[in-house]
Amino acid sequence: MTPLLVVVLMWAVTYPTRLLGLSLGGLKLPPFWLSVLKYVPVSVFAALITPELLGSAEWPRRVVGALVAGALLWRTRNLALGILGGFAAYWLARVLGL
Repeated sequence: MTPLLVVVLMWAVTYPTRLLGLSLGGLKLPPFWLSVLKYVPVSVFAALITPELLGSAEWPRRVVGALVAGALLWRTRNLALGILGGFAAYWLARVLGL
């Protein structure tokens, strides 16, 4: 299979699905679906983060860093402070041998 054919096939699959999603922009959804869709970003974020936290041999350190980062973000609403605090907690747990 040539690279050009692969690109064309990928376009043929991707473009119509994206076009369909963009064309639904003016659609009015019932309140139930609006309330359900409100939680999609949080659930996608959790689905991306959980395997990285728990799928490693150093998962205790990663969980400590994630908990500290989450607590800092929740209390201060400052993204930079949450990221730096999470990294600091991770490295401190690593130095302490957790």
